Amino acid sequence: MDRAEAYRLMCEHTPSESLRRHMLNVETAMRWYARHWGEDEELYAVTGLLHDFDYEQHPEEHPVWGVRYLREHTDTPEVVLEAILGHVASAPRPTRLAKTLFAVDELTGLVQAAALIRPDKDLRKLEFSSLKKRFKSRAFAAGVNRDEVEQGARELGVDLEEHLANVLRAMQEVAEPQAAS
Repeated sequence: MDRAEAYRLMCEHTPSESLRRHMLNVETAMRWYARHWGEDEELYAVTGLLHDFDYEQHPEEHPVWGVRYLREHTDTPEVVLEAILGHVASAPRPTRLAKTLFAVDELTGLVQAAALIRPDKDLRKLEFSSLKKRFKSRAFAAGVNRDEVEQGARELGVDLEEHLANVLRAMQEVAEPQAAS
């Protein structure tokens, strides 16, 4: 399984542009952490791209349906499948890959939401202080589970503020300017 195949599967199984954007954002944060630790960037990227590919069509069976599909139809490494299963709160996360996916999943949504409320919608101009303020306000992007973000940072062994800054930096590095609507 390489990035091109993962991207094709994601697009094939995910009609929603917003969910695709989420998986691309998770891929970005996963790549950043892979580089940070000197890990396999492609492996981390594939994991980020595929973690929710089944969610839209099989929400009740997610992520079990997706992992079963990947086992039956692809050569996805077991460590990726294990990480995908581990991105739900109650699942075990024995590898750094699994812990990273869990840690960045919810947080990328918060970063995206914080950028979208800016008048220019430009993620590149989002300041860390603003992200931190949005994180503390549970009414903002209420669907983002802050407890899971905090748990993910703990499991990674990364200070929460450092983790927020890392994911923001990762997403800003690849962000393109957005036209204000």
